[in-house]
Amino acid sequence: MTEEVALRFSITRNHAYLLVETSCALVARLPNTLAALERGDIDLYKASKVMQLTREVSDEVAAQVDAWLTKRLAGRDPGAIRGSVSHAVQKFDPEGYRERAAKKRALRHISLEHHDETMSTLSGHLPAEVASSLYASLSRAARARRNKDKTRTLDQHRADIFAERLLAEDGRGKPRAHIHVYVDFLTLVGASNDPATLAGYGPIPDWLVREIASDPDSTWSRLITDSATGQLLEAGADKYRSPASLARLIKARDRECTQPGCHRPAEFSEIDHITFWARDGKTNQHNCHSYCTGHNLLREEPGWSAVPTGDGGMIITTPSGHTYETAPEPFHEPRTGPDDDEPRV
Repeated sequence: MTEEVALRFSITRNHAYLLVETSCALVARLPNTLAALERGDIDLYKASKVMQLTREVSDEVAAQVDAWLTKRLAGRDPGAIRGSVSHAVQKFDPEGYRERAAKKRALRHISLEHHDETMSTLSGHLPAEVASSLYASLSRAARARRNKDKTRTLDQHRADIFAERLLAEDGRGKPRAHIHVYVDFLTLVGASNDPATLAGYGPIPDWLVREIASDPDSTWSRLITDSATGQLLEAGADKYRSPASLARLIKARDRECTQPGCHRPAEFSEIDHITFWARDGKTNQHNCHSYCTGHNLLREEPGWSAVPTGDGGMIITTPSGHTYETAPEPFHEPRTGPDDDEPRV
């Protein structure tokens, strides 16, 4: 159901999951919160805060929290509502809260979220005391550096120290980034200002990609495209496409998971057949594509199917009968003219 909602509304899987989960909780377990939503005392975003902090408690505890919140929702901001819900959960289920906290601490992880204008957020989901200690350590180092360098703000120093510590090998040595950037040759040499593509992020401006390319530690791979379509023809120096070179071509062509709405970079995804190999699906660039593990497994669920349209494109059919067509984005705009008869490097 989550995947259906995500495709139907063209939203992420996480957003769709939140909509479905909130709707089910309001109807089945949080009648007072639902009533506040229907009266206009709160919006759906505020209602989701109640759901999120009661999703793992029993129905009995959820009912107690929901009743306790009856007069504590209207006119309050999301942060205040979240604080009240957390207080109520601990009040009515102290032992359960302790057990859930232990499980949550075992689920610590790092996540990456991309934003506009070449920026992203790298965040750590950590135990509160660990996160607080890390931030305090960064702040102390930033203040010391700020005393010597006034050209950057305290926040800028803090962010720069954070990046330096993470990129350095074992906390020592020169930082080195490992990223995949796909750029048209004309943009690379400054003859065009078309954006390039940063894997997992999306378009980045021409000036930034030239800055990345000028780093002496950058490594290069040649990709040959069709000037008339902008689609990839070959990846790597050899014309003979062994399985390894086929994999390079597919990952470079797709750049990310080919499920609509999923932007997991191709280098962290799997290469698989659109028409299954067991059903005579061919192992070539037309029937193979990049899929993250979750969406690859989704194809095995009843009612889901995909038909290849060529060069990694496909038509997806969902259990509800809706269809969605997807195809790799070209590397550049089609170029036609007397000098564009040959593949462009």
